[in-house]
Formats: sequence, structure tokens, C-alpha cells
Amino acid sequence: MWSLLEPVFRAGETFPHDPAITEAQARLLWIEQTRAVMVAADATGAVVGTYYLKPNSLALGAHVANAGYVVAEHIRRQGIGSRLCQHSLQAARRLGFRLMQFNLVVGTNTAGIRCWQRNGFQVVGTLPGAFRHKQLGYVDALVMVQSLVEGPTP
Repeated sequence: MWSLLEPVFRAGETFPHDPAITEAQARLLWIEQTRAVMVAADATGAVVGTYYLKPNSLALGAHVANAGYVVAEHIRRQGIGSRLCQHSLQAARRLGFRLMQFNLVVGTNTAGIRCWQRNGFQVVGTLPGAFRHKQLGYVDALVMVQSLVEGPTP
């Protein structure tokens, strides 16, 4: 799993974690502090994508899910991210979450934004300069949400 996560974290373009994160720290973040982890493998068994699913907040906000996704660079734009997103939404519903929220979708991650919008997420806010992109400096980030229940969410 580390071979999939490491290049994404090191790039400093889509995740807010320290680009110098260690494998042990990444494992804690991606696996041990989550409610569910899924991996996607190709025909040879190589891991080509993954997501985690966890509560976005504590106690009274724990019914809102949060997720993070990584797809191997060599297989991007083939629908893996979209399938992982759809799977995570189903898993979140099964786990009893009522809403999924992405807290910090980097504004320059246009492929990710398009993917999340195609899968039913809406932008509910823009955080000006909230992400310190490794190459571009401070860029905007979006907050995106999707209801996981039918009808109004009180």
C-alpha cells in the first residue's frame, strides 16, 4: 500500500499531510484511524487504488463520513477513482453515515473535482488559500458534500 500512497503524499498536491510523512505515519492515518479501507487491484493483483472511510468529526458529528482516495498514476482516467467513490458511498451508507463531506478538495485537483461532482457531490464552500500546494503555493480548497439518506436531512 505504501508504494501507492508515497508518491501522492510526497507530491504535496492533493493531501494536506507532510510530504515527508513516514510509512508508519501513513499506515496509522490510512488504516488504523479509519472505519473502513478498500483497495482496488488489477488483474495481476497489484494495488492500483485505495480509499479510507472514517467519521468526519467526533460524537455529535460522527454521523458524517469523510474519505480519502488514491489511484496509481499509471491507471488514472480509467474510472478507478469513480468506482472507488461509488463503493465508498455504499459502504458509508451500510455503516450508518448520513452524509459524506470532503473538507479540503484542492482547487487545482480538477480531475478529482469532476469525479466527485459526477458522483453526486456538491461544492458548499470555497476556502481561499487554504491549501499550501508544494509547487503553486497557496491555492483555494473546496468543501464538498453529498447526502447519504433519502429526503431532507434534519
